[in-house]
Amino acid sequence: MSNASVLLIGADPYVLRACERHGVEPVLLCNSGAYDSGRIRMPEGGTLIRVDDVTNVEDLLAALHREGLADRRFDAIQTTWEFAVVTAAALGAVLGCRVIEPATALRMRDKSLQKARLRAAGVPVARSVVVPDIFDVSDVPWEFERAVLKPIAGGGTTSTSVVGDRKDLEKVSRERREERETSRTFLLEEFVPGDEWMAEGVVFDGEVLFFGLGVYSEPCLDAITGQRPISLRRLDTVQEAEAYQRAEPVVRDSIAALGLRDGVFHMELFHDPATGRVVFSECAARRGGAMTQEQVHAKFNVDLAEAALLCALGRQPKLDVRLHPKVVGCAGLYGPAGVVIDYPTADELLQQPDVAFAQMWVPPGANLNTRFSASADMLGAVLLVTETVKDFDERVPQVREWFQDRLVVAEPNLTSGQRWAWQGRRSPERMHRDWLYEGA
Repeated sequence: MSNASVLLIGADPYVLRACERHGVEPVLLCNSGAYDSGRIRMPEGGTLIRVDDVTNVEDLLAALHREGLADRRFDAIQTTWEFAVVTAAALGAVLGCRVIEPATALRMRDKSLQKARLRAAGVPVARSVVVPDIFDVSDVPWEFERAVLKPIAGGGTTSTSVVGDRKDLEKVSRERREERETSRTFLLEEFVPGDEWMAEGVVFDGEVLFFGLGVYSEPCLDAITGQRPISLRRLDTVQEAEAYQRAEPVVRDSIAALGLRDGVFHMELFHDPATGRVVFSECAARRGGAMTQEQVHAKFNVDLAEAALLCALGRQPKLDVRLHPKVVGCAGLYGPAGVVIDYPTADELLQQPDVAFAQMWVPPGANLNTRFSASADMLGAVLLVTETVKDFDERVPQVREWFQDRLVVAEPNLTSGQRWAWQGRRSPERMHRDWLYEGA
């Protein structure tokens, strides 16, 4: 390996792969969930260190000291973990190595600072007001017909809701108190109707080298509120060129105003089909979830994880953007509440028409919740490549139905008798007898 070394905060298998391919020696500080997953593949010469909290500078510094790495001169710090972006910036300042500038990191996390910056720069952005404490909204001005209430530095649509009036706002406030919500600073912003787009991009030395658009089948918040499965696809730069023409000024002006110099970004936008207007929603200094890495690689031939690593090190990525002519997207796979017993393997999913890749994130034996509360709450997902958008829209429910027919989940909260009955229905050919010994 070369002398280049990088301190990674949070496990990202694709960034680790990029380290191996580019001869970069990684030191990975990861949380217990990733550490215990058994799925981390460290490159030869890499160092894996478990920490309790990857968002806590004290935890990270202490781990480096315990491992004798506190005085090591890393070439860069990189993270894909949304909640560790500011942590990485602060740690980089302490260690004296290349990292995102702290003020920029903060703007990429705090939605109120982000929107204020863009509004001042003339970027179209929804009106918003800070809710200092969600437990008490009595002094929060109501200036909207409808609004979206979200944590000021959240992610994945967690704890986000639509409110129609002050009574709704007060109702959510009561619910958050009852739930003992720990993140109490929220943002109340104008509800913007329309399609929800996302832009995944690469920026180096302040220049946007690439961005590719995608669209959710329905806005994330609508899907989560209605408990409908999430699916999304990438927009084609040729067939859907108008979308790029409308989004490009917003994307480029936003990145310039936020001050992101090097790295990848995940931007969310709202598009009004009636007027064509594109409005900025929010932006993060990392790539998106829900198979974003795989979709962008398949559609545009851009490896976002590799770009993130190289940008972190100050090396300009050599992008070879090539457009896949077919429709590329992904569909989340979900299951009912209960204990996961079995499901089709990735290889079995790959045998289904139009499935190009599949990944399962929840192992057998794990518990599934009654409801999913964030965009990342999936059992797994499939990457679909189809001839047309119509084909994609048809294949998504078909693949899900095929998967559901083969998914086995033990129902929760059953009595012992109901569990025996459930097992009997599942495997009628295997009798679990309840009988009495008659003697020899």
